Amino acid sequence: MPRKWYRLILLLNKVMIRELTFVENLIFRIGAVLMLVGVALHIFSAEISLYVYGIGAMLFCLMQLRAVYEGNDLNVIRLRRQQLFACLMFLGTAMCMSMQVYQYGFARRNEWVVVLAIGCVLELYTAWRLPNALQKAKKS
Repeated sequence: MPRKWYRLILLLNKVMIRELTFVENLIFRIGAVLMLVGVALHIFSAEISLYVYGIGAMLFCLMQLRAVYEGNDLNVIRLRRQQLFACLMFLGTAMCMSMQVYQYGFARRNEWVVVLAIGCVLELYTAWRLPNALQKAKKS
């Protein structure tokens, strides 16, 4: 294995998830609210909802990427990967929404709802399990 991989592994062998600053936490919450408003706005205007949801999903996912786990507990690493996969699902939802609005690609109807549901289930599961897994990792 190259030397840089060993450095990366040593760098990741710490204990906790990096806390978001006040501004980052605010951006995270604004992104979540914009996602919710964007989905609800789809009833009235699909094109406007696409942009509102897309901006919210980008803000939400960027802030989740900023909260890096710096430990070596496999359970927390698995939950963190699921959380990042949920972020990909949220961004995929924006892509499927744009396919529906502009009539291109394979998702020309309401396929974005399925992608959003998958992302929401994964995010809900990790939000439920991650605090307990972090406490367990901190004790051991």
